[in-house]
Amino acid sequence: MLEAAGLVASRKVGREKLHYLNPVPIQDIYDRWVRRFARPWAAGLMDLRRSLEGDPTPIPQPEFVYKIAIRTTPERLWQALTDGDLTRRSYFGSAVAGDWHPGGTYRYAGADGGTVLDGGVLEADPPRKLVTTFRPHFRGDPETANVSRVTWEIEPRGEECWLTLLHEGMTADEAQGFGEGWIGIVSGLKTLLEVDAPVPAGATA
Repeated sequence: MLEAAGLVASRKVGREKLHYLNPVPIQDIYDRWVRRFARPWAAGLMDLRRSLEGDPTPIPQPEFVYKIAIRTTPERLWQALTDGDLTRRSYFGSAVAGDWHPGGTYRYAGADGGTVLDGGVLEADPPRKLVTTFRPHFRGDPETANVSRVTWEIEPRGEECWLTLLHEGMTADEAQGFGEGWIGIVSGLKTLLEVDAPVPAGATA
């Protein structure tokens, strides 16, 4: 029931089926209906709790699996992942450019033109699947940065597409820092494609 409601994401690894809590739908509800009214009060209460009880270090997850239903087509969703004019509106203002074929490279540029992150394209099957390496430039020297792996999967279901994000190969420190960012990005894609404005026809490849 939780999986059908989108609150649990799963994936198969060999004979095992692994399940992950999927916070994206809850975050989407919060962003649309709660944040503007409750965020200052909620933040204050959480700060009070931490000051009185302490803030135990959470157990880091070795990987993230997030899933969300978006009312769009696979081609439009693929374009939202690979078109720099669109990623500016969902990926914290950074524009992506790349060669979206196996062996190609990509780069996200911030508003000042500097590199936010880059990587290589390991697998590309538009508009179904994109697998890349992930090298952040915002956590220090990119030459010594940990290189992890990000997979986007798009599954059409009627008038909707299920978008699954898998991020693996992170360090424990990265696992604590990247989760909230990914939730914002995935929720931003849903808002971009369903609420903000239509995406121009035609997917980049």
